[in-house]
Amino acid sequence: MSRISPTRTDWAGLGWLVLFFWYFSGVTQGLLLFSGTTGFSGFRDSLILSSLWLAPVLLLPRLTRPLAALIGVVLWASSLVGLSYFGIYGQEFSQSVIFVMFESNTAEAGEYFSQYFSVWLGLALLLYSLVAVLLWKRIRPVNLPLYSRLPVAFLLLAAILVYPFYKQMVSQQRSFADAQERVEQRMAVAVPWQLLVGYRQYRQQLDNMQALLDQNAALPPLQNLKDSSGDAPRTLVLVLGESTTREHMHLYGYGRETTPNLDALAARDNSLTVFRNVVSPRPYTIEVMQQILTFGNEEHPDRFLTDPSLINLMKQAGYKTFWITNQQTMTKRNTMLTTFSQQTDVPVYLNNQRTQNASQFDSVVLDPFDQALRDPAQKKLIIVHLLGTHMDYRYRYPADFEYFKDNLGAPAALSPEQVQTYNFYDNAVRYNDFVVSDLIKRYSATTPNGFLLYLSDHGEDVYSSGKHDRLGRNEADPTRPMYTIPFLLWTSPSWQAAHPRDLRAMVNRPYSSAHLIHTLSDLAGLSYDHFEPAKSLVNPQFSAIPRWIGDPYAKNGLHEFDKLPGVNDDKEQRTASSDIASPQSK
Repeated sequence: MSRISPTRTDWAGLGWLVLFFWYFSGVTQGLLLFSGTTGFSGFRDSLILSSLWLAPVLLLPRLTRPLAALIGVVLWASSLVGLSYFGIYGQEFSQSVIFVMFESNTAEAGEYFSQYFSVWLGLALLLYSLVAVLLWKRIRPVNLPLYSRLPVAFLLLAAILVYPFYKQMVSQQRSFADAQERVEQRMAVAVPWQLLVGYRQYRQQLDNMQALLDQNAALPPLQNLKDSSGDAPRTLVLVLGESTTREHMHLYGYGRETTPNLDALAARDNSLTVFRNVVSPRPYTIEVMQQILTFGNEEHPDRFLTDPSLINLMKQAGYKTFWITNQQTMTKRNTMLTTFSQQTDVPVYLNNQRTQNASQFDSVVLDPFDQALRDPAQKKLIIVHLLGTHMDYRYRYPADFEYFKDNLGAPAALSPEQVQTYNFYDNAVRYNDFVVSDLIKRYSATTPNGFLLYLSDHGEDVYSSGKHDRLGRNEADPTRPMYTIPFLLWTSPSWQAAHPRDLRAMVNRPYSSAHLIHTLSDLAGLSYDHFEPAKSLVNPQFSAIPRWIGDPYAKNGLHEFDKLPGVNDDKEQRTASSDIASPQSK
């Protein structure tokens, strides 16, 4: 048997140690990567963070095997949670999963386990565990010179734990709390930090959410609430989209066929009304929800804290409320969304991914939506919150919806990489068309008494304006596509008969979704002291007012949308035909 020279570094032995420690995080991250669920960053970061465990075994080489066994048992036990979760759901374990677990009772947890745990999953976990034992048997001490052991261990700790904090606080100039959040998010790809960080973030966001819920519960009810619809059974649906500008929708005049299903519905179903001049007040989800689900608006943004929400209103009117969401749940940014969902009677959480850059398709909302439609409650409000066309666009649609693959119909100024992103977005819009139209079809198939309203929270500029060099959203430098949103209303024949309106005459009214609560109240036949008919898109007393956009908390942060460049163009699409790639330029 050959011996390793004490004067040479045992690189093979070091490799086996790295592989052993990385195995417990790397297998799950590898499955996530190669399944197309996430990108490369988690796979890479798990390798870096797993190298942390080299420090104790390099410092104490005589205890390499027992130390590795002790650490390995902890990593193995922690990894079974995330690996099992991927095996069942195809998703990455996160603090959102912990939230859903604690929201479920013991009986529900037992039902989930018995339903999804299979013999094959058990065998896979057994094989995984056996490979871990085999890897442990291959590891051996890596003897470094005595004088270098402590510096090497220190450098490992500094590079993996200290430097990321330094980079965030000094280079990025973030506060300690923000730096900690960023570093923890990076650490959460590896075990056991996945569980420890997830639980700490869950507790933190739970406390923040509970404070908001307590504040909401203390609000007085709306005064003089009246329901003109009487006691007739009804089901009302609000579908909230995400990051979808109407300027990439064929339904609104866009050149590419991104909305074949909604096009067909609009052509044959007189019950579907397409409103063509609605904008969002802000280009960010949370800030928009604080307005469209409350009495808050650009001039009074804090009314979401002092007045009842839409959900409070509907519950006060006797509705059973549902919230079905494919958005992330317990993240710092989404605490407000989870607070809104917790105000409802039946919240359903479907997206427990750790990051937004993960494959999560909106079709998951369809079965829970059907269940809500079947609920026997006489008066129901169902809110469906989609992930829509949120970045990263390529993760928003399955492979069979990859319809746009070349530059035909894309601005000619785009580079090949930009065309690819442009196509990702349009494919996501086309898949969103499928989901929204299917929700409408499922709703109409129940012969309901009520209406379904769909709008997006805000838009997105995907090389759509000006010189075609903008991607995403920037409130400080606004463009039209960031704010122009789809606004569709499907009304059942029975509801239209009981609430007659000439909706077709209203489709071009200039409107901001900041006042949505007034439109929804009007559509539902509700009136109360805070209700303002002039702010209802479908009311005879509607009055067009300036549509403010921007940051209401910043000095000079508000702008009139109608004064943005290009807003008053005659055509819905600002992209000139000469700026679109011809078939010959493919």
